[in-house]
Amino acid sequence: MNNESTPPTNQPTIIVQTPAQPGFFASWATRVMFSLLCMSAMLNLLLLASHSEPTAKYTEEYVSGDRLTSDLIAMIEINGTIMPPYTERTIEMIEMAKDDENVKGVILVIDSPGGFVADSHQIYRKVKQLAAAKPVYVSMKRMAASGGVYVAMGVGEKGKIFAEPTTWTGSIGVIIPRYDISKLAEKYGVTGDSLTTGPFKDSMNPLRPLSDEERVLWKEIMDDSFDRFVKIVDEGRAPLDEKTVREKLATGQVFTANQAKANGLIDDIAFEDEVATTLQNDLKLTKARVVKFKHEPTVIDLLMGSAKAQPTDVWQKVLNASVPRALYYCSWLPALP
Repeated sequence: MNNESTPPTNQPTIIVQTPAQPGFFASWATRVMFSLLCMSAMLNLLLLASHSEPTAKYTEEYVSGDRLTSDLIAMIEINGTIMPPYTERTIEMIEMAKDDENVKGVILVIDSPGGFVADSHQIYRKVKQLAAAKPVYVSMKRMAASGGVYVAMGVGEKGKIFAEPTTWTGSIGVIIPRYDISKLAEKYGVTGDSLTTGPFKDSMNPLRPLSDEERVLWKEIMDDSFDRFVKIVDEGRAPLDEKTVREKLATGQVFTANQAKANGLIDDIAFEDEVATTLQNDLKLTKARVVKFKHEPTVIDLLMGSAKAQPTDVWQKVLNASVPRALYYCSWLPALP
């Protein structure tokens, strides 16, 4: 006799369905917050690496001229957004050129849409000190706008500024980027609840509109930087006065090379090699070796996959992606930044 009990077959089967839990990335708001968290972590990593890199070392890359002569014309490049750690590298190269007795003249090669106010002024100050010690010319390439113009003014009235035929320059002014996403945040139930010690401590909070009082506050800050910019252009360009700069040039407008020359913002239109020849002739050097100062790769460059130590890291790409560009481009697909 079989003692095992057999379950009755006529019992009803009850199936309990548990509602599927939404995945971690199912919520749009959650995805946004997670992306911001990742960006914050990446920026902190970059800042840590930039401040922990060893003392910078530089090399001279031959460009043209007599390889055997000791008389040098040094080229110092400012590429991309003017920001750390490239600001410090540029300053170190400027000081190296100033202290090197073999360097008879310097060409500041600018291909930049500008950058941070403080960094632009730091480089400008060093260029001005360099120009007091030896001749400094500027060669503007694809774009030398805003902060690019600011640092160029450091060559002073004795220096010369050149631009290529297709260079965009100008954009003299100050901008503080800000986005008001308060309506978007309201739609998804996101609110800001910062604890502050004063009414203006979170005045750039994107989760709420900017108040009239805050706009007045930030206008005063921008006006201070703007007035300094106007004064520097006035002092750096002999053909210009403050009234002309303020009314005709400091409107934020981008100028072509021809427009910049007509308005006295540059001296002439020439390519980089032509600028080197002009400087050599003005220095009355029968022989000269043109070199570019290069920064050797550091830990941060290797981490970002930049073996040649060029400013192509992620943050640079994010900033440069918003820069307007004109293209001779045979494709319907927009060029990637």
